Amino acid sequence: MTAYVFLNRYFLPDQSATSQMLSDLAQTLAVRGFEVHVLCSRQLYDDADARLPSRERLLGVEVHRVATTRFGRSRLPGRALDYASFYLSAALTLLRILRRGDVVIAMTDPPLLSLLAAPIATLKRAALINWQQDVFPEVASHLGVNPLPGAADRFLRRLRDASLRAAITNVLVGERMCEYFALRGIPMAKLEVIENWSDADAIQPKPAAASALRNGLELGDRFIVGYSGNLGRAHEIDTLLAAAEALKDEPAFLFLMQGGGAKMAALKDAVDQRKLQNFRFLEYQPREALEDSLAAADVHLVSLLPALEGLIVPSKLYGILAAGRPVIFIGDATGDVGRVILDAQCGRTIAVGDSRGLVETLRQLQAQPELRAAMGTRARALLCEKFTAKKAYERWVALLERAK
Repeated sequence: MTAYVFLNRYFLPDQSATSQMLSDLAQTLAVRGFEVHVLCSRQLYDDADARLPSRERLLGVEVHRVATTRFGRSRLPGRALDYASFYLSAALTLLRILRRGDVVIAMTDPPLLSLLAAPIATLKRAALINWQQDVFPEVASHLGVNPLPGAADRFLRRLRDASLRAAITNVLVGERMCEYFALRGIPMAKLEVIENWSDADAIQPKPAAASALRNGLELGDRFIVGYSGNLGRAHEIDTLLAAAEALKDEPAFLFLMQGGGAKMAALKDAVDQRKLQNFRFLEYQPREALEDSLAAADVHLVSLLPALEGLIVPSKLYGILAAGRPVIFIGDATGDVGRVILDAQCGRTIAVGDSRGLVETLRQLQAQPELRAAMGTRARALLCEKFTAKKAYERWVALLERAK
């Protein structure tokens, strides 16, 4: 029987959206009769000291956890050492468990796992599928955290491209990403877009007034601008911060930030320095509370630095659509998120730096609840039409059946 081996650093439905999707997909495949293995670390996304069992069976999935260093995500040098130790341990374990005729699905946490998986798959006569959640080393270069000199960076990109060509297919999470790899010479026959998703049953539209989180925070009838999830180096905060400062004397507006990340910490510091009173910061909310926490806001923010279009697609978009809330995207209107919003008319796009436009948009949406409701209805309809978990699972099942 063909085994399907997913390769990713995390496997649990925790704060990492990628590990949540992997967990859900792997368990769904197992229920459908696939032999599913996951090769991951013993850590949690936000707990480097976690010591999960080295081997266990979870909901029909065989989980193989390898030992790594435990410096955590807070500092780049320590994260790099964690990556390196995972590469080594994962390579040794993959060599041991992969069999002829199996299929290995290499993800992108840590980056460039395809470079590890491609030669091992060839050696073991297994098939390779790459699931590209983001594109490295390009992301690191754009963010200014790539330590490699230019020649080494270009060589690494060529190696990465060769590993994509060696795969039977490469699953991409956005059309712009597909366009990017096509321009780099990856055959279109080896590129398939399967967008990330949200569970339309687990997250349904809920009135803001019925949100336990909103009521517990005593937010009343204020206009809540929400952000939920990781706010990292790929996201933009200056436009948001300038808009919030412009609205500081309008008590109707409150920015509710839920989650973590490098830019979340930077935003909180800036808010403290400027003594802004229109922000509330919360830690990541439990997954089972996501429907309620998304319902707490009247509109939700998504952001992405324009230079990263085609390299990353913010997955938080799909939960917002499921919750039936308007989306305000700060970034490139021609990117993947911008296209979705404009085509479906389920929100607004704001150019990076256009804080005045963001202020005007928030004032308009605050003053027109009927407009918000119409956008929210279209958001939910779009999710149900294109981006449900069930639709994504069916596409994955068809893909993996072909890969046997």
